[in-house]
Amino acid sequence: MLSGGGARGAYEAGVVAGIVDVLGKGRGRAPFTIFTGTSVGAINAAWLASHADRPDMYVEGLLDHWRELSLDEHLALDPMRFLLGGQLREHVAALRGHDRERWGRSLLDPRALEALVERSVPYERLHRNVKGDLTRALIVAALEISTGRTTLFAELSPEARFVSSRDPRRLARPTEIEARHVLASAAIPLLFPARRIGRSFYCDGGLRFNTPIAPAIRAGAEKLVVVSLLYPKADHVPPEDSLPPPPRGASRGAHEAAYPSPVFLLGKVLNALLLDPVRYDLSVLDRFNQLLGALEETLDPAELERVHGVLRENRGLSYRRLDTLVFSPSVDIGELAHEHAHRARGGGVSGFVVHRLASLAQDIEADLLSFILFDRDFASALIALGRHDAAARADEIRRFFA
Repeated sequence: MLSGGGARGAYEAGVVAGIVDVLGKGRGRAPFTIFTGTSVGAINAAWLASHADRPDMYVEGLLDHWRELSLDEHLALDPMRFLLGGQLREHVAALRGHDRERWGRSLLDPRALEALVERSVPYERLHRNVKGDLTRALIVAALEISTGRTTLFAELSPEARFVSSRDPRRLARPTEIEARHVLASAAIPLLFPARRIGRSFYCDGGLRFNTPIAPAIRAGAEKLVVVSLLYPKADHVPPEDSLPPPPRGASRGAHEAAYPSPVFLLGKVLNALLLDPVRYDLSVLDRFNQLLGALEETLDPAELERVHGVLRENRGLSYRRLDTLVFSPSVDIGELAHEHAHRARGGGVSGFVVHRLASLAQDIEADLLSFILFDRDFASALIALGRHDAAARADEIRRFFA
């Protein structure tokens, strides 16, 4: 299960690489058969699923793409895309030699991301893996803009069975996953343009469904590996009387001046939409595991089956206890982004914005910066962090996959 988080997605790739390192290259097959992803997690998941015929899922190739990120290309600001509308927008697109259908409203020029998703992921290989049951399922989530409903685009092997949810807010659509589905899942509003699939437009699935745990369960998963991009200390709220005093003098003034800025608020909104749901979904999963354990200890088989029958009638699927292995960054990724932003290589408007955000981050949290710092050095640092966090739990990983 790979969630969304923009540039933070490099950490996910690093964790997977660390798992492959621990399990060793002598393993006969890939460690995963079901892949679910939202936003940048959909990009990572599509790559891994398309290489599930290899024991290492060619994760090093995925890392290479992360290490090739460039601010000038992948954070190319283009305000004209956002400000212009109607025939004027189409006219400017034609003058620039762009495809009008793909020149949607966005603050960023999406062509570098499009090229990465369209050319790097071998979709024909993905389809062969799915048909051969090497990949049992690849599921990516996107938000249908007109209805506000989460659509789960699912490519399933002939041996897989997906039990659809009865929640009207979610719709499963079996299909062959292509670049357009992945790009729709990764289309963060304002930053990247919405994507048309059929008659509908779709955007980032993380807005309402960032942790795709339920689809994996409904596709038959019995053990789950979840990569969270939220620093665990964010879960802890200290007592008010233990909080440090506010800064004084000029530092306090700078902090108060920065706080109400759109930069600060946008970073917090992205955190709330893309990172906080991971924590909530995992806590729900843990509670269900505990509840089922208590029911199995107290009910006889007939009574337990009656409970499962009611669950199947109401949600199409009974609950079952699931082993989980959850990874979270051992270092605050926001602080890591702040450290790297000052050294980021980029010119023009993109470089100016990053360095300006880095200056603001001296006084406020660097949440927004960590989402948009598409820089190879920052990505390399996140990859190394993910690998380190996996290596630190090597014995736990071996036991889990045994």
